[in-house]
Amino acid sequence: MTISHHPPEDLLADFAAGKLEEAHQLVVGVHVTGCARCARFVQAIEQLAGAALEDVEPVPLAPDAFHRVMSRIHNAPKQTATPIFAPDTNQELPPALRKYRLGKRRRVAPGLSMRPIELSSSGTARAFLLRSAPGSRMLEHTHTGTELTLVLEGSFSHEGGRFGPGDFDYGDDEIDHRPIVSDEGPCLCLVAMTGDLRMNGFLGRLIGPFVRL
Repeated sequence: MTISHHPPEDLLADFAAGKLEEAHQLVVGVHVTGCARCARFVQAIEQLAGAALEDVEPVPLAPDAFHRVMSRIHNAPKQTATPIFAPDTNQELPPALRKYRLGKRRRVAPGLSMRPIELSSSGTARAFLLRSAPGSRMLEHTHTGTELTLVLEGSFSHEGGRFGPGDFDYGDDEIDHRPIVSDEGPCLCLVAMTGDLRMNGFLGRLIGPFVRL
């Protein structure tokens, strides 16, 4: 698998520091797991952070700190991870997704459907699987927030190039694009999004209220 598109370095640095919301952490994490280049960058950031910690003056812990931590671990609800398969395919999803429950699939536009991912924490970002039929063409749009997209299967293209398995696409309110799915097969993406889509043009404004992701 050849990966041509990667997350911005500041996003990778925030991922390494654990500063991202859960939805963003999930999408970037799945990309890093399959991308040797980004994995090396994250490892370098973590090593720099570890070296910085060595220079920090130690702070004494409370006498019962270890007991309280172990008690929280013991009382945490048990979760069983079962394999989750991609909608309408036999492809198993990445391991990082297996601990999450998927919501019911719903159609959001012709040739486009999504399944929400139930996250364990609150936040402004939501995560979902987005499946597009072969040859699907979205209207040109931008975003009121941010959109992190990781291709799991198939491919799409827009003004920024072609995006295949493992590729990462970043969108925000400064980017206008019109994704077109390859005719070779369906495209399955893992997406984290804040805000909403904002469709451009007269037709886009007409159907925009009916496209909800």
